[in-house]
Amino acid sequence: MSHNAQDEAGLYVVSTPIGNARDITLRALGVLRDCELIAAEDTRVTSKLLAIHGISKSLTAYNDYNAARERPRLLARLRAGARVALVSDAGTPLISDPGYKLVREAVTEGIPVYAIPGPSALLAALIVSGLPTDRFLFAGFLPSKSGERRRALMGLRDVRSTVVLFESGHRLADALSDMQHILGNRTAVIARELTKLHEDVRRGDLCTLARSISEQPPRGEITMVVGGSAEASPDWSKAEALVSRALRHMPLREAVDLVAEALNLPRRELYERALMLKARDGSA
Repeated sequence: MSHNAQDEAGLYVVSTPIGNARDITLRALGVLRDCELIAAEDTRVTSKLLAIHGISKSLTAYNDYNAARERPRLLARLRAGARVALVSDAGTPLISDPGYKLVREAVTEGIPVYAIPGPSALLAALIVSGLPTDRFLFAGFLPSKSGERRRALMGLRDVRSTVVLFESGHRLADALSDMQHILGNRTAVIARELTKLHEDVRRGDLCTLARSISEQPPRGEITMVVGGSAEASPDWSKAEALVSRALRHMPLREAVDLVAEALNLPRRELYERALMLKARDGSA
């Protein structure tokens, strides 16, 4: 095996490009080149990627439809000391893609599992969104039926961190409508074709985005990034009241740090409000 990849037997979970074929690591190429077998969500998709990089390798399909049948076969190869690479159609396997049960059973049996990290649609969308990245929740795909989708959104309504979701283009308008109804008119980003020639990132509130989608429905899979509950409507009156009480027992900066962390509010804006609050109280 080349110096770019590990030569131990085991299961290699390999991230592949989400669009641009050049977004693959040298280590991932080494693993794909030197493993005995590649288990791919769709062998046709993976064959194209391998051809671009001049790699010829034995492929087997491993997806939601055949996993129960194929998993024992892959585990048998791994027990025998094979190096098996697991890839999805795009991005990092197991993130709304097949593979979790295979990894779980390999771990249970003591078979080594190696992560070969790389592209991920959820991280790519998050970092270009302009929404807070310090804490985020990935909620995968919303249910396709409106009633179930609204129940799922109810569970996300009070989440204060940024929420990342996957959605299909043909369901996006309905999903945005349900999100407005349950979550309120929050800041959001719709990202599609990330890293590709026609990359499309739309920013705005849910109402504005819903209008743009109704005029020009997108195709394919979408990554959505939505502001958390604190981002949507900060309760500054509550924050200022807490800061005012905290100032009786601690310095301004400590009071701001404490309240900002407790309420998941932007520290700089709270600090500016606290300065005005202190000046007002001092002049009263």
